[in-house]
Amino acid sequence: MANREDAVQDGTAGPGPSAVPGAGVVPVVPAVPAVSAVPAVSAVPAVSAVSATGLWKRFGDKAAVAGVNLQVPAGSFYGLVGPNGAGKTTTLSMMTGLLRPDAGTVEIAGNDVWRDPAAVKAVIGVLPEGLRLFERLSGRELLGYLGRLRGLPRAEVDSRADELLEVLNLTGDARTLVIDYSTGMRKKIALAAALLHNPRVLFLDEPFEGVDPVAAQTIRSVLDAYTSSGSTVIFSSHVMELVQSLCDWVAVMSNGRIMACGTLAEIRSGRSLQEAFLAIIGARPQEQNGRLSWLGSSSR
Repeated sequence: MANREDAVQDGTAGPGPSAVPGAGVVPVVPAVPAVSAVPAVSAVPAVSAVSATGLWKRFGDKAAVAGVNLQVPAGSFYGLVGPNGAGKTTTLSMMTGLLRPDAGTVEIAGNDVWRDPAAVKAVIGVLPEGLRLFERLSGRELLGYLGRLRGLPRAEVDSRADELLEVLNLTGDARTLVIDYSTGMRKKIALAAALLHNPRVLFLDEPFEGVDPVAAQTIRSVLDAYTSSGSTVIFSSHVMELVQSLCDWVAVMSNGRIMACGTLAEIRSGRSLQEAFLAIIGARPQEQNGRLSWLGSSSR
């Protein structure tokens, strides 16, 4: 985020033949000329919780992520926004060690994700999109099992699990099998599992998808308390209103590239985040031009 060239990338050239996955090879990416719709980019934060440099990932001929550079300030609620297919999930998967990049590096709390995965996994919590849970365990059993896998003492696991279940309004369903949980309950128990070991950085991929307003408000209050303590949340979404209400830093992603990044105020530049987002990615509403004239017609 030190300059516009770091934040706005063309991505027309991919990693060369020598790019070995995880080897830290950063392709040379030409910068795109400055666009007036893109706001100025903030200086690099003094302390970064997450540092991604030159991330690339191709699936066949398509570059899903094309040279992403991102510095996430420690203690921030950082929103990664973009349309469907922008590369948000792929970027988060590479940041958390779920998907090996074709090129580039990621450091979390000073540790390289691919060179020291055990150290990184000890300090991160992850709630990926489409998370699969152990459905034949109850909510309480799930937290107990995962806590023991993390190596936490049994008494500490029990105490933390009870508190998380209570705060997330799941105490009454603690003995219910996860397979019988609603979508909102699944999101909450997955969040509890991600927070159980008290991570320094929490990655959330569309955590409010399919969640009712009551469950969403509960999740928001927990995340607010978490970041207030100095921990970091990285949150991906394509719902601008939600990101505007939650995040203090934002990166706008489109076609596998970071188009702009900075504080929420810098990205908005006096507009709503929705308006700023559309201007940054150069999107315009589809003109109907007389099409769908039959839709809503009173004549049948």
